[in-house]
Amino acid sequence: MSCGQIALRELGAEVETYYASEIDGYAIQQTQHNFPKTVQLGDVEQWKDWKIDWGGIDLLLAGSPCQGFSFCGKKLAFNDPRSRLFFVFADILAHLRKENPNVRFLLENVNMKREHLRVISEFCGVFPVRINSALVSAQMRDRWYWTDIRTRREGLFGETYSDIPQPSDKGLFLQDILEKHVPEEYDVSEKLLRYITDPKRLGKYTDLNDGSRKAYCLAAKTNTSWTGSFVYQRPRGYNKGGEHFEKVPTVTTDGFERNHYVIQLNKSTESNGRQPFQQNRVYDAQGKSPALLSGMSCGSHALAYPGKIRRLTPAECARLQTIPEWYEWVVSDSQIYKMLGNGWTVEVIKHILKYYEDIHQRPDNGPTA
Repeated sequence: MSCGQIALRELGAEVETYYASEIDGYAIQQTQHNFPKTVQLGDVEQWKDWKIDWGGIDLLLAGSPCQGFSFCGKKLAFNDPRSRLFFVFADILAHLRKENPNVRFLLENVNMKREHLRVISEFCGVFPVRINSALVSAQMRDRWYWTDIRTRREGLFGETYSDIPQPSDKGLFLQDILEKHVPEEYDVSEKLLRYITDPKRLGKYTDLNDGSRKAYCLAAKTNTSWTGSFVYQRPRGYNKGGEHFEKVPTVTTDGFERNHYVIQLNKSTESNGRQPFQQNRVYDAQGKSPALLSGMSCGSHALAYPGKIRRLTPAECARLQTIPEWYEWVVSDSQIYKMLGNGWTVEVIKHILKYYEDIHQRPDNGPTA
């Protein structure tokens, strides 16, 4: 969906040529609708066959697949065929540095084991900076960013580190991105409601003022003095689950829409009585949303309120990823959720790229990415 190109446009950069290596037809459709001049190159593994002006490229942007590195997955690391694509990126970067020694790059990936982090750093020639999207958005999204746009040297051996400062905290929370009027099509079904509120699964009910069985709390398991809303996370795999009363934890890709619930304990809420809901996890509306991920075919996040539970809308999820309002969607909701889960938090990318001096030095004939 070209989050990098969105960030460049938001910064006012006039890009001369923007190449994209994408194989997903829906993502290509989205990019070409919003950025029709984008040059699509196809499968990145075929990069040696690309007939492009390698020496004219000034900036390389990449987010190699993270599934192999994620602590929520099987942790196959470089043995995962998706995450192994990092080495393709490394080959392209090495080739570009031969053609243009002044080329700059930005690579993003998830939190991972230190040994894997060091392998990537050694290939890139720089250690990364860690930035959580919670500073600039309403979601928790802890990520590493390798870049030589701004660096420093430190330590006995003078190792190079990315020297991007932390962005200022904008104080954004889930309530700041909610839509006021949401169609009923985003409400969950009665069957799912019965499943969610099954006392055999969740424990003892506490009746609310409206007597609704659909609005409940885990009174037998949690702090009964709590009067707001919280996130209940079902145990799964290595994750023991539990209740989250403040921040929204990062979610996994698999089963994203089936494992998180927002528990509404009363009617007095800020957002029309609704509270954030993510199947398998429930989160305080005053806190952060969980990270968006690609496995969102049914809409991975949702909102709960007395007598009703709904999914977060594509527009709300786009706001969580700080996608600007001018960006137009032309694909189905399921594809939008998937792209947002796979995408970048645009405000973080903007923050990093604003230190790239060439963006500001070449307003009439901008860099090639």
